[in-house]
Amino acid sequence: MNLNLTGANGSVEVSELIFGKEFNESLVHQVVTAYVNGGRQGSKAQKNRSAVSGGGAKPFRQKGTGRARAGTSRSPLWRSGGVTFAASPRDYSQKVNKKMYRAAMRCIFSELVRQDRLVIVDSLQMETPKTKQFIGKMKELDLTSALLITEDVEANLYLAARNVPHVDVRDVAAIDPVSLIGFDKVVVTASALSKINEVLA
Repeated sequence: MNLNLTGANGSVEVSELIFGKEFNESLVHQVVTAYVNGGRQGSKAQKNRSAVSGGGAKPFRQKGTGRARAGTSRSPLWRSGGVTFAASPRDYSQKVNKKMYRAAMRCIFSELVRQDRLVIVDSLQMETPKTKQFIGKMKELDLTSALLITEDVEANLYLAARNVPHVDVRDVAAIDPVSLIGFDKVVVTASALSKINEVLA
């Protein structure tokens, strides 16, 4: 299949397998959820009764005080005691097969094409790292929220775009399912599109 270039006469040949795939909502949801969970720090921690300091000696004798019997002052019932079901550091990452991940990426790109959210341009090169020039280029393409994908890291483009809200710049190696679905438009250069076509084929 052919995808037309924006602002220029021409088109790019791409694979029907990648950009014409039927959308699989459950697969995309599973991969996106796994990706987000993999980024969780998982460092929440609390102390249980064995981790709290002190409490080695019986606080008072067993009988005769009129109080409920107690064997340690670090019981969860006591002030400064341990937590009953204490949270501990955990790993939230989920295993996703490469085949599933690539299939989900194909589904996302295909859906972007169907929803007219994929914009293909010849180049995104900036002569100077000026934010004002970059905003002008965004207005030319009628973009407010966009993910910009280039074949390699464009230093001037990255520097010009880093302070602009709702805009992110990635190279082909750094794209992920969450970034692809998080913006109104995805702008891809022709060279980056060819590389994506090779990687996901």
